[in-house]
Amino acid sequence: MVPSPAVSPETFDAPRALRLAHDTFDIESKALLGLKARQGEGFTQAVLAMLRCTGRVVVMGMGKSGHVGRKIAATLASTGTPAMFVHPAEASHGDLGMVTPGDVVLAISNSGESDELAAILPALKRVGITLVAMTGRPGSSLASHADMVLDSGVDQEACPLNLAPTASTIAQMAVGDALAVALLDARGFREEDFARSHPGGSLGRKLLTHVRDVMRSGDEVPRVAPDTPFVDMMKEMTRKGLGATAVVDAAGEVLGIFTDGDLRRLVEGGNDLRGLTARETMHAKPRLVRADALAVEAADLMEQHRITSVLVVDTTGQLVGALNTNDLMRAKVI
Repeated sequence: MVPSPAVSPETFDAPRALRLAHDTFDIESKALLGLKARQGEGFTQAVLAMLRCTGRVVVMGMGKSGHVGRKIAATLASTGTPAMFVHPAEASHGDLGMVTPGDVVLAISNSGESDELAAILPALKRVGITLVAMTGRPGSSLASHADMVLDSGVDQEACPLNLAPTASTIAQMAVGDALAVALLDARGFREEDFARSHPGGSLGRKLLTHVRDVMRSGDEVPRVAPDTPFVDMMKEMTRKGLGATAVVDAAGEVLGIFTDGDLRRLVEGGNDLRGLTARETMHAKPRLVRADALAVEAADLMEQHRITSVLVVDTTGQLVGALNTNDLMRAKVI
């Protein structure tokens, strides 16, 4: 049942609402800063236990602590620490089978007296896990059963009634983030590792997409011999629609490139183009990129030298592809 508002919308006190918002920020900021003094050997021992863990970090919590726990488990898993969330109440009805010897259980309870957690503590200890308690009461029942204790206590909730979990859940989230950061640093977790667990994100695309994945290849690549007449070279560029063409020798090695920009400069210079060949008009020693390079490297190369197309070569220097900024945009690399 939704309680009736104490006042009607017509008598809503906007300054009071804004003042409560400011108070909330002040209280929660103070709670976060207070966490620094509460972390010590328990924190470092918990990080070490999770580093040594041969199974997974199993996060548990009821109510709001459970919602925080789901986020902590997701953050750990995405930063190199295998983790999952198990609901304590469901654990009493079969889900405890998900917990195996060698796991580390991170049990979250602000009061440290959650009935659902207390009910499964004996069974958890029999499994042979390491128990880390995150609680606002280091002297609680949960803390007394734990191998390590993380103090997430706060002086007050931001709720005006000092009842709704507000500052305490912010503190739990922060301690969870601190664990994840310490763990990823200790593991030597890198951007490439993060990308592998986030292949659908923008960072994943940038760090996992290679030039060979987005380049034009085969007959799609415009190429001409050095003695190709100018008119025929223009026809090749028109057919392939790249805005440029490679000039290659008989072995396929890149000699140069001719682009729409080169054409514009020739026209502006008043040159008679009909008798020219590809060799006479090409830009020798063009910028090249390897097929096994990251696509973002090709994007950086093009941006650095203010070019819109780049030729792709293999390890022997043979032309194998080409790409332009449109290709990179379609792949969402830029």
